[in-house]
Amino acid sequence: MSDLRGFARYLTRDIAAADDLVQDTVLRALGARAQFVEGTNIKAWLFTILRNIFYEQRRRKVKETEILSEISRDSEEGGDGGQGYHDHVLDLSVLLWRLPETLREALILVGAQEMSYEEAAEICSCPVGTMKARVSRARAKLAEITASPATETRNSS
Repeated sequence: MSDLRGFARYLTRDIAAADDLVQDTVLRALGARAQFVEGTNIKAWLFTILRNIFYEQRRRKVKETEILSEISRDSEEGGDGGQGYHDHVLDLSVLLWRLPETLREALILVGAQEMSYEEAAEICSCPVGTMKARVSRARAKLAEITASPATETRNSS
């Protein structure tokens, strides 16, 4: 554990973030313990998990920063104080609730939570192919709903 903490502190340069990273690593390793090959180096396996989590979180943070700066830039250019973006978020929330529960759940897990199809399938206790189909149907249904005249009329008013 001390070696993991040291490596995490090196990567994050923040004690609290490093401790969180080690905790995430241990949790993920416990969840994936069936994937560990007996007789191999557990330390290397844990370091690989820690490193992968670190870079995954880093990519997510970069993506979030880009999205937030784009929203900020759009609101400055539009002069509406971000109201247009806020309306789109509210519209999406309303549209999501129009989906059947299984499709909505699949789309939230894979789309919003950025889980893999495998992780989402495990959570929903269904095959990976079923999860992929649910996400696909959810996206198609959202496209269908947003293209309907009733939605267009409501959005233009």
